[in-house]
Amino acid sequence: MPSEPRPTLDLEQASFLLILAGVTIMLTVIAWPFATPLLWAALAAIMFQPLYRWSLKVTRGRRNMAASLSLLIIFFAVLVPALWIGSMVVEQALGLIARLQEQPIDLAQTFDWVYGMLPETLREAVDERGWTNLAAVQERLQAVLGESAGFIAQQAVSIGGGALSFMLSFALALYVIFFLLRDGTRIGETILHSAPVKRDIADRLADRFLGIVRATIKGSVVVGIVQGTLAGLTFVIAGVPSALLLGVITAIFSLIPVVGTVVVWGPVGVWLLFDGSLWQGLLVLFSGFVIVSSADNVLRPILVGRDTGIPDWIVLITTLGGISLTGFSGIVLGPLVAGLFLATWSILQEQRAQTAEARARYGPRVGPDGRAPRTKRPKKAEAGASEADDSTPIGI
Repeated sequence: MPSEPRPTLDLEQASFLLILAGVTIMLTVIAWPFATPLLWAALAAIMFQPLYRWSLKVTRGRRNMAASLSLLIIFFAVLVPALWIGSMVVEQALGLIARLQEQPIDLAQTFDWVYGMLPETLREAVDERGWTNLAAVQERLQAVLGESAGFIAQQAVSIGGGALSFMLSFALALYVIFFLLRDGTRIGETILHSAPVKRDIADRLADRFLGIVRATIKGSVVVGIVQGTLAGLTFVIAGVPSALLLGVITAIFSLIPVVGTVVVWGPVGVWLLFDGSLWQGLLVLFSGFVIVSSADNVLRPILVGRDTGIPDWIVLITTLGGISLTGFSGIVLGPLVAGLFLATWSILQEQRAQTAEARARYGPRVGPDGRAPRTKRPKKAEAGASEADDSTPIGI
């Protein structure tokens, strides 16, 4: 039978790829409003795979029951406490702002105390720059407090008004977690098999992706929760108002590299010292330096086990960029993109190094994947004939 012309086959393949790209874009656009719950559902399914495997042993291999048991544990052990803490944090934030509006911080008294401790040269520099007039700063601080209270109240009203949307996203995330826990391994295998790259590269990217997810969540979120808890307990012992709110803020700032938790417990300790609470301020500063800050160095190697290979400055830039683009999800999404970016470039560099080494050994006929060309072996009949000719005496 005559074979089909090559241009026709190329046209059909190109048309199919265009249809595939169009359908993929349409699906992405349709699912985009639920991108955030889908992202967190995927991350939760990755992190709680050990829990699912334990549930699978308990239920004797029944995947539906194992996924249901895992989801039940996740709901009551993680989600319910998180929602409860979130409601208390909003309440304490509103209460703190109300107290600051009623009893504003006396910046003039604090400034006079600090100004009196400065040397004469620094006092002259402060006077020349006009920093002694704090009336405008005090007015601006009160305006910021009023704007903050209005913003928090507006967000609370919007959350209450969009309760249906929130509940829909929450239920969708739980629904997706169930299926990702049950079928996550098979889904991942299908994606790796269908990816338009070599299987070894796809496997390495998948391993890198899973490693970054575990390192980001276990090494950042878990450590942040521990640091926030330690800081919150310190604030409670020191009698600091809104200790839960400050502990949550400490946990959030611990997720940002370089900045860290010092931006929370440092000003709190200094404020206690200025307020005359000597031992409370010293306690907060000592706990921040010795306990809260060192928790990262102690727990991260235990939880992560190995470094992610991402420099701190790249983590900082991608984290802040991810937060500006996607909100709170950027804390995880930014380092993930950075890790995959570095992984793809490292794979490309390794391939080029293998190709250069193979070409230096076997010549310029090495393929772009770094593999040496295969040499053609002689056929068995020809090889046997040559051996027979070599062994036959001349003249017979």
